[in-house]
Amino acid sequence: MSRAFVKEDSGADSLPERPVSTNRNLVTRRGLALIDAEVARHREALAAAGARGERDAVSAASRELRYWSARRANAEPVDPPQEGEAITFGMRVTLEDAKGGQRAFRVVGEDEADPREGRIAWVSPVARALTGKWIGDEVSLPGGTMEIVAVDPRPEAE
Repeated sequence: MSRAFVKEDSGADSLPERPVSTNRNLVTRRGLALIDAEVARHREALAAAGARGERDAVSAASRELRYWSARRANAEPVDPPQEGEAITFGMRVTLEDAKGGQRAFRVVGEDEADPREGRIAWVSPVARALTGKWIGDEVSLPGGTMEIVAVDPRPEAE
């Protein structure tokens, strides 16, 4: 077949779709706002790239917009209980090791997770180990056993 009849393949046109998690898309109110911001940002990027006629940028922005639109469509906002007897989604948990070192985590949605900032995805092994536990309980983590010393159900400020 002549090359005249074969569609030219630009690298961006063949970008694979971003995989969308098969887990429920639980999100905090902060996480929902972050998803909304990503949708808006990629809509703007798509419009700008289209206006400039940049096919690769259009393809990349379209891919991101599809991902974030899918995440927004199946987002399930969850507010942590105001009080409770067990650690659940959205809560901030402070752990202490045997030497008195402390580490705090907030259990959040997958897209919102940033362990360096103390936000862990609810599906992560650490979050799963914490779920259902309470102050005074010990949890075995990759870094050793730690005790839960504080739980804060208040939502994180946006």
